[in-house]
Amino acid sequence: MVQVFDKQFESFITAQEINFEVNALAQQISKDYDGKELVFIALLNGAFMFASDLMKAMQIPVAISFAKVSSYAGATVTSGHVKELIGIEDDLSGKHVVIIEDIVDTGKTIDAILPSLVKKNPASIKICTLLFKPEAFEGNTKPDYIGFSIPNNFVVGYGLDYNELGRNLNAIYQLKTTPHSMLNIVLFGPPGAGKGTQSERLIDKYGLFHLSTGDIFRANIKGNTELGILAKSYMDQGQLVPDQVTINMIKSELELHPNVKGIIFDGFPRTNAQASALDELLSEMGTEISLMLALEVEEEELKIRLKKRAESSGRIDDANPEVIENRIRVYNNETAPVKEFYQQKGKFVGVNGIGSIDEITDRLFTQIDLFKS
Repeated sequence: MVQVFDKQFESFITAQEINFEVNALAQQISKDYDGKELVFIALLNGAFMFASDLMKAMQIPVAISFAKVSSYAGATVTSGHVKELIGIEDDLSGKHVVIIEDIVDTGKTIDAILPSLVKKNPASIKICTLLFKPEAFEGNTKPDYIGFSIPNNFVVGYGLDYNELGRNLNAIYQLKTTPHSMLNIVLFGPPGAGKGTQSERLIDKYGLFHLSTGDIFRANIKGNTELGILAKSYMDQGQLVPDQVTINMIKSELELHPNVKGIIFDGFPRTNAQASALDELLSEMGTEISLMLALEVEEEELKIRLKKRAESSGRIDDANPEVIENRIRVYNNETAPVKEFYQQKGKFVGVNGIGSIDEITDRLFTQIDLFKS
């Protein structure tokens, strides 16, 4: 962990990994341009370390020139505006040019400088970058040589800076995200408590991603994915799907949505083992469960609500008192251990589920806002 100004950064790519990739890039470029007149154009300030090490690892003669552009303004996000290109006074006519970048994110810098280079009539132009962010890329010209493809996280070190500091680090570090940077909620409540309605309101207000294990199972089985086939093999035999299979499905789903502000977990976890496995998965992502919010409604009120809901939906079987009692009993038996799990971590919050929909929503908002403050 390193501190740069007010930000903490954690280890991301080691010096050894950088060295290995630089040498691999040098070997490939040397092979591609053997016998040709090659010029590196390194973009300052960030590419100076990468360009220096790449030059030393090259196996063929290569010239180098430097150009200055600016697309950051002392922040951890790109400004999207590229200032005037300074440098490149060399005669590039008939020469092969490789632009050396430390990082390509939006790709706007490359798009901005290419017209200036094309006017100098080089034999060819290609782009070599140590780091590439596919998620952030909006440009027209992708790099030809890429060291590492990385997530859209802010990084420093090995020439990359935060407010001009951190360039001297010999490894690359990514901005550390605190557990509170994501709002992750386990929303629990017995049948008839109104979880569906309230989860929609939480999603709208806080910009959360709704993760339903039921939806994930159905999608994987319908899509005939490897995990779906495995889960179905257990279900067809009347067996419970192992927790690790469920966790792997959740992990695959979250990998498809890497930049969410937070998550509402619906239908999971239901056991202590699942809660522990979920903690491990979220820890790998640099986050954790923020709160377990449980809508608390008296049993007699639940029976009334479920009976009305069954009648309005046309599912008369669900209006059967024995069916209703069994659903409530199963919920209580399943959730009691999980409730204790989060109580021990100080994350369980019971919320009065009696009242109007708006009143219950306000209570949930209050608990979440208290956590965030």
